[in-house]
Amino acid sequence: MEGMAEMIARVAQPGRVVWIGLRPARLAPVVEVAKAMVGTAGLEGDHARPGPRAVTLFQAEHLAAVGGFLGHGPVDPAVLRRNLVVAAINLSALKDRPLAVGGAVLRITGPCAPCSRMEAALGPGGYAALRGHGGWCAEVLGTSEVAVTDVVQPAVGG
Repeated sequence: MEGMAEMIARVAQPGRVVWIGLRPARLAPVVEVAKAMVGTAGLEGDHARPGPRAVTLFQAEHLAAVGGFLGHGPVDPAVLRRNLVVAAINLSALKDRPLAVGGAVLRITGPCAPCSRMEAALGPGGYAALRGHGGWCAEVLGTSEVAVTDVVQPAVGG
């Protein structure tokens, strides 16, 4: 019989980056880009800083869930103000593990809680709709350029 550690370590398939956004300043509009350099302080051109919240990630499959909680279709990722939207791999299963995103290596450090501005951005109930679906924060372990369509998977040796 297979052990729990082996099942936890395995993913069904690699994922992919489907959207990249930069927040040039704290309240500035998000700029969608096709690629970005991941430096030690996060994505270059983003206002993030080094440490456990350098890069923010969001599960693409949750865009529809959040929209459904609000009574409409999938939400626009730019409204959520996260850096990377990733599809086809469960990010919550990768918490505390090295994650290869293209050539960069990140470590998901914990949930990215919604902020109070989500109520204004998404309408009444926006904050509540994102609870449990706010995405993830990550620290940078290895720098590289990341582009839309890049593969996302557990890092080798992770």
